[in-house]
Amino acid sequence: MLNQRLAQKLQQKLSPQQIQLMKLLQVPTANLEQRIKEELESNPALEAGSTELSENSEKAETVDTVEEEVKEAGEEDDIDVTEYLSDDEVADYKYQSNQYSPDEEEKSIPIRVKETFHEYLEKQLGLVDLDERQFKIAEQILGSIDEDGYLRRALQSIVDDLAFTQNIETNEEEVKALLGIIQRFDPAGIGARNLQECLLLQLERKRQSPPVRLAYKIIRDHFEAFSKKHYEKLMKALDIEDDELKSAIGEILKLNPKPGIAYNHDSKSNQNQYIIPDFIIKNKEGELELQLNNANAPELHISREYQNMLRGYKESRKKSKEQKQAVMFIKQKIDAAKWFIDAIRQRQHTLFNTMHAIMDYQREFFLSGDEAKLRPMILKDIADIIHMDISTVSRVANSKYVQTEFGTFPLKYFFSESLTNEEGEEVSTREVKSILKELIEKEDKRKPLSDQKLMEELKKRGYNIARRTVAKYREQLNIPVARLRKEL
Repeated sequence: MLNQRLAQKLQQKLSPQQIQLMKLLQVPTANLEQRIKEELESNPALEAGSTELSENSEKAETVDTVEEEVKEAGEEDDIDVTEYLSDDEVADYKYQSNQYSPDEEEKSIPIRVKETFHEYLEKQLGLVDLDERQFKIAEQILGSIDEDGYLRRALQSIVDDLAFTQNIETNEEEVKALLGIIQRFDPAGIGARNLQECLLLQLERKRQSPPVRLAYKIIRDHFEAFSKKHYEKLMKALDIEDDELKSAIGEILKLNPKPGIAYNHDSKSNQNQYIIPDFIIKNKEGELELQLNNANAPELHISREYQNMLRGYKESRKKSKEQKQAVMFIKQKIDAAKWFIDAIRQRQHTLFNTMHAIMDYQREFFLSGDEAKLRPMILKDIADIIHMDISTVSRVANSKYVQTEFGTFPLKYFFSESLTNEEGEEVSTREVKSILKELIEKEDKRKPLSDQKLMEELKKRGYNIARRTVAKYREQLNIPVARLRKEL
């Protein structure tokens, strides 16, 4: 049965300006210039650079003044936006995908093309004497090799793919034989189906010395014991001394577990990546000074040409329908430009306030650079100081960097949870991790400290934490378990 009832509910809706601001907050300084460039290209009413005027000319209008002119021009003759949105006639500018003349020459920046990893393998395949059928099978194998250089796809699956996609009947033996040819390609270890095979392929190409031959035997016959660092078991099984095992392991450590990555890394080596700090903190005789890096944020203003067009419409006596359509287009573009300029201003204001709060909160660290002086700090602490939402602080902290006299740090570096020591003081988990890392670096590598031993050492220093917490911190520091840290 249908019935009517009254309900009250609370909803939060974000305006387009708020959404735009949130997106801009996430953009790091390194990418801000590109974002502004995109907006300048899409909105002709927005211009970059200073508004320099002659002495006899009037002062440049502010954004608020432009807004008033837009409002007046829109209200004159009762211009209604919906009237023109529903009209069958469409303004001329809507017929073109861009604002350039079709006769204008298109210019593009030439980009140097680097040979890809798979193209490098295909070039080597072209040097092998194969018939057309074998060549297609080998191409299918190459296409199945991943970026690490491994063939992780089963040979039977490759056989099935060839039958379904290229109508080539083959078997695992033929595919395996062609794989053997590919495994002789550069870089060494390519086409291996697992880590053990990858290491063996590389050892086969090395100059055969006693340590290399022993290393080959260890990987071939005792790979599991080696991977678990059961060195005593290896020495007993192979009847060798410490020095011999150490030499063989030295040869193994020179091998590349991911041969494909080495080539891909070389192809990207020319693309130097630099960290552009979003903030700069300077110590002026004990007083911290915060600067916002505005190098990639050019000065923005409303186009004077568009302002003059509005004045021309306002002063004209006879207003045609085409002129009304044009003024509505101008109004929309100036509104969008104003919103973007305001969003950039709010972004800079929010970034500065947030970083200033972090600087004050971690003042002792920025003065000394001592990691032990980092205070426990979470997003809520900063959000409460600047009276903003936690999500806003999170957006500011994401992908942002601050330059100090002690180095450049990501903002996330300064956020950490807290725990209480034996004296009842709150200390940062980062401080505990730093001590944990120090303990592991100074341990006897022949007998590495277990998580239980590490827990006991931390307790001696006044940090009462559980063994599972020690394991969690160790994993966060990308440090393996004691067994895998063992050395001869």
